Parts: sequence; structure tokens; C-alpha cells
Amino acid sequence: MSKTDLHYLSISDAAALIRAGELSPVELTQAYLDRIESLNGRLNAYITVMAEAALSQAHEAEQEIQNGNYRGPMHGIPVGIKDIIYTKGVLTSAGSKVLADHIPDENSPIVDSLHSAGAVILGKLNLSEFAIGGTIDHPYGTPRNPWNTDHTAGGSSSGSGIAAAGGLCAGALGSDTGGSIRGPAFFCGLVGLRPTYGRVTRHNVVPMSWHLDTVGPMTRTVRDCAHMLRAIAGQDPNDATTSALPVPDYAAFIDGGVRGLRIGLPTEMFDDDIVDGDVKEAIMRAIAVLEELGATSEDTNLPTSAGSGAVFIATADVDSAAYHSDWLRSRGDLYDWNTRTRLESASLEPAWAYIKAQRIREKLRQELLEALDKYDVLVMPTGPVAAPTIAASTGKPGGYYQGDRDLVRRRYTSPAPLAGLPAISVPCGFSETGLPIGVQIIGKAFDEATLFRVGQAYESATDWHTMHPDI
Repeated sequence: MSKTDLHYLSISDAAALIRAGELSPVELTQAYLDRIESLNGRLNAYITVMAEAALSQAHEAEQEIQNGNYRGPMHGIPVGIKDIIYTKGVLTSAGSKVLADHIPDENSPIVDSLHSAGAVILGKLNLSEFAIGGTIDHPYGTPRNPWNTDHTAGGSSSGSGIAAAGGLCAGALGSDTGGSIRGPAFFCGLVGLRPTYGRVTRHNVVPMSWHLDTVGPMTRTVRDCAHMLRAIAGQDPNDATTSALPVPDYAAFIDGGVRGLRIGLPTEMFDDDIVDGDVKEAIMRAIAVLEELGATSEDTNLPTSAGSGAVFIATADVDSAAYHSDWLRSRGDLYDWNTRTRLESASLEPAWAYIKAQRIREKLRQELLEALDKYDVLVMPTGPVAAPTIAASTGKPGGYYQGDRDLVRRRYTSPAPLAGLPAISVPCGFSETGLPIGVQIIGKAFDEATLFRVGQAYESATDWHTMHPDI
């Protein structure tokens, strides 16, 4: 196999070759390290590249597999992880100058789980500062969309989206508080899963919101996403919010098809005054494909979802301000202007507003649960527009992440986290300007298996996942 082909192998295909002895984990890891060296200066996907450690892990994986100790589909697979996930002895900066000297003395359990699965960790990925979004000045370089480097890769898991889409890792971990996995997956043409709240530990992960944070996979195929989730999911005694429910073998159920599945289409998410025409057209084509495969769909309503962006901000930003309160006093000058402005503004939110947001949140959650009693999944755009330019996507006044425009785009990704539900974004086309578009599927709590099944059915009937940026 040509080395030029290795960086876009799916995890599943690479795993089959590794298990058969036809591909060395060392060769695969080196191919990714070479690509990182070649492209990271342009794309700013990685903050820290752990080349020596990665090659050591790859050699260990190769030896284990040769000795007959194959651990599963992640064994020998090179991945990147968002730089809010603690790595022992390696910088965990959260994309901020505030933590420029933060070297943890222990791993996150997520890192230990990846090691247990035999994965190779290539390095730590860039992000919006403290996973908050709208960063104006990225201290480790402005993340750039591999499809068009003048455009944003999305936030906050920008580096994760860039690395997976650009072939700088086989798969990546991001975090999603209000859309930070699904947004970059949409903008970069990836599969991105926000797991159910409590499916994956947050211990030793720098938080944004204790009530909403999740960690999840970003990959080039749905099956790969299933493999990565299984590797990191499960109960953790260090995180009381994690569930004791068993973690299924998601890939074992992934080819079940969608015949007979009922799909709800929230009308609030298809408003022609909000969704760009090319985005809506791509989503409607995706729904038509699912119907051709045997699913049925009908309109439904989530009335409270229109205000979900404001509820998200009123919840997540206050949680984040509480976490940052001491640093804002002692290191406030080290924050990006937009990050500091959001945190200081949230610090002034009155208690009555926070309580009101929680009451509205519960109303929205009930609407979603009632809809999912009637339908197996809900389908909608992941966002209303394809990736804006970097100049228009910061937290500067008038930008994509400011004012009413920010709240409108948040209505697409806020409902699932506010209800604690899983949601996945799957590539479904391109805009008129050649940028990726993603369809979002929301499911019942701890029913990621159905999301994978729907995503896999759609992916198998289309070829969007086979397209890669020309970089």
C-alpha cells in the first residue's frame, strides 16, 4: 500500500490490515507524524505532538499483536485528543495562556482507556480557549478548516475536526457542551458524536459546564465513531455522573438498517429564514435517502427549542464563570478578550435568571422526551450555515458567535445537551461554495446504538464520507 493512502484509511480498514499483519502500527503512526509535520504549520490542528511517545506505543502495539495479544479494533490506531484532556507529564493547556505551564501528574481515565484499547496517542489538539468558543486570538495558532483555510473549522473542538478531516490522525476526541463536537464535524465533513450525559467520564478533563459537558469521538466514518466510543465509555468511580449501564458493542448492531424506524422532523429547525437554502436542500435529500431505505418521517414540534441558545448561554457560561472565578482575578490579563468578556458577563447573571433558565431547560427536555416517545430519532440540520470565514467567526461584535446570530445558530446544537441526550452529525453534502454540510440525528438517552445504525444506513447509501479535502 502506498504511504499516500495510509492517512485516509478508516479505523476499521486499518484495524483489519493491522490484525492480519499487513500493516504495521509503526508504519501507520509514522505516516501520520509525517503528515502532521508537513501540514500542521498551515492548519494549526495540534498544540503538542507526542512523536516519541507515539512511536513507542506503536512499537509496543506491534509487538503485542505479533505475539497474538490483539486487543480489538483500536489496537495500534493513531488518534489525537483535545487539549483539555489530562495527559501525565504532557502540557494540557486548554488552548489558553492561563494554563501555558500546566503539566498534569496523572492522566484522565479517558487516556488510560485509550491505552487499554491499544490506541496510539499522537498528541494534543487545538481548541477554542477553555472550550468556550469564539476565541479571537488563539495562543497556539488559529485553527483553519482543511477544506478552505480562510474558513473556520468550528469550535470548540476545532483541532479535533481539522486533524480527523485532514488526515492528521485516524480519529480524534473532542468535547461537546453545546455543540463543540457536532459543529466542527459539520464544518469539516466528519462524523461527530455527542454521547449521552454520563456515558463517558469527565474526570481530569478541564470543564466548561459541569451540567452539560461530554467527551466524544470525531471520525471519518460512522463505524469508526462506534469503535472509539466503545473504547472510552463506561462508569468511572471518579465521576459520580457516569452511568452504571453496560457499554454495548456498538459495531455489532450497526448494520441493522432503518426499515420501520420513525423519524421526527422538528419544524423549528427547517425555517427558510434561518437555514441557508443549500443546507436545507442537503438535509432534505438525506431524509429522502432514509425514507428510501425504509424509514418514515413526519413533522413534529419543539416549541421551546427556539430559545434554547439563550438557555444554554445562561447555564453553561455561569457554570464556566464559577470555575474561572479565581483565575479571572489573578490571571485575567492572560485570557482572550472574548473569553474574558463572556466569563465576566456571566459572573453578573442574577440568580433568578439562572433559575429561570433551568425551568425552561426542563420544559425543553420534556418536549424532547415526548417527541422521542413517538419517534425513534429526530433529524435536523447540525447548523443553519456552512463554515463561515475565520474573520466572521470570532467573538468580535457582529461576528458569527455574537448577539442574535449566535443564539439562532445555537438552537440547532443546544437542545440535545440541555436534555442530556446523544446526538450525532453525519456528512450529507456540500454547500455552493464547496464546504461540508452535516445532518444531525438526536436519539434517546444511552441509545447511541440507534444513532450509529441510522448514520451507518445513510452512509452506506451515499459517498460523502469518501471525500477528503485537497491539502
